[in-house]
Order: sequence, then structure tokens, then C-alpha cells
Amino acid sequence: MATPRNQSVLKAFAMLKSFDSADQWLTNSELSRRANLPEASGYRLIQTLQEIGAVVRGPRGRYRPGMLLVSLSQNVVVRELLHDASQDVAAKLANQLNVTIHLGILEDGMVHYVTRATTPTSFSPHTRPGCQLEAYCTGLGKILLAALPEDQLDQVILDGELVRMTPYTIVDRSLLRSQLLQVRKNGFAVDERETREDMCCVAVPVYDRQGRTIASLSATESAERMTAERRVNLRHALDVAAAAILHKIYPPASVPVRRLQAIPA
Repeated sequence: MATPRNQSVLKAFAMLKSFDSADQWLTNSELSRRANLPEASGYRLIQTLQEIGAVVRGPRGRYRPGMLLVSLSQNVVVRELLHDASQDVAAKLANQLNVTIHLGILEDGMVHYVTRATTPTSFSPHTRPGCQLEAYCTGLGKILLAALPEDQLDQVILDGELVRMTPYTIVDRSLLRSQLLQVRKNGFAVDERETREDMCCVAVPVYDRQGRTIASLSATESAERMTAERRVNLRHALDVAAAAILHKIYPPASVPVRRLQAIPA
């Protein structure tokens, strides 16, 4: 028998999830409408949330997330959450396609590797969870850079020298910016022998509930085997895997997700 759900808790979190960002101010009417609640019910909930510090009231009767949520969020280690949510998915995909799978996040302009899954016979770069690599020449990094606001992207691109790792590494800033715009438009990125001459990879974003990029997921293959058809198959599988990771991070009722499917190698 299913465990009964506490409707008051669900409604309270529906109100809190109605904020698009930590600095957004919304009225009770706006919060209630977004949470699909009657305004009177929303008002009673928002008063309780204000009392415990989950929201604060500002000018003109508007509310924003409060310090309680900030203090709770500080106890959440993002890397560990992403690792725990992605490890099984990455391992399944690595075995399914005989590739090396990475999940990474952006820290100080560098790709921080959170998860790695490989097989005894897949192409295996010298990476491990916890290591960091340059963002501008990796598939993971290009996804993460493309998601940055323009001012932050400028800061990363203009900060320091773009070192040529191989003859194929993009070190021209204008060309890199143009490629990142295409990544933003197309929803995937590639590393075409830019970090190693014998290696290629394809990467996709991992989104949060609001559609914001929180990590990137990639499949690494030998340059010899990375045909156009292989790239398409890998990208499709990564998209499905990214949705499965999102499904693990957020409640199933909040985010529809496709299941991992077998993709021909």
C-alpha cells in the first residue's frame, strides 16, 4: 500500500518551487497561481513560510526565498548529489555503448570531473573524479561555457592564454565564441581531437527543473571510431541519460523522463 502523502507539505514546496531564482520577488497572487493553489490557501501557506524564515516579505507585499533555504542549501554538497544521481546511469551507458562516460561541472573556469564510468575495452582517457581540465577544449567544458551569461563567458574566455593542446585545438577567441554560440543553439558539443589527437567526444547538458544547465555529460570514443553516425547515436543516448539523471535529482511528478534505451553501436 502506498504511503499517504502530506498535502500541506506538497503545497508548501509547490509555493517555494514557484520562485525562478533566489533574488526574485513575487506577490502572493503570483505564487499561488504558479503553485496552482487558491489565493486564500496560498496566503495561509506564505504566512507560515515567512514565520519559519523560508521566505521574507519585502516592499509592496512581495516575497522572496529566505535565509532558512540558504542555510539548508549550504548543507547540500552538489558534487555528491550529482555523483550519486549519475553513477549508475553512467555505468549502464558505458557498458551499453562501450565508451567512457564523464559528468562534469564548472568551477573557476575549469571542468571539474564528478563521475567517470568506463569498460575494460572502451577508449579510456587518463581522467578520474576530482580532476580538472581546461573548459575551452573539452566537450564537457563547451557545454558549461555555452550556458554562462555573456559577462561571465567573457571573463573566462579572456582570462589567460588558450593553450594549443593539439593541432586541432581552437585557440582563436572569436572562433571559440562562435562555436559556443552554436553549442547553445544545437544543445550539444564535440571535442574533435582538441585535447588528444586520438580522441573525440560528444557532450550534452544536464538541466535542472527550470531548464538551466547544472552539469554536462559526455561520451568519449577513439577518433578512429567516431563516425558521424556514431556521434548521432551517442548524442541521442546521452540526452536520454541526462533526462534519467534529472529524474533522480527531482521528484518524478515534477519532470517527465524517458527511460534509457538500447542504442546500436
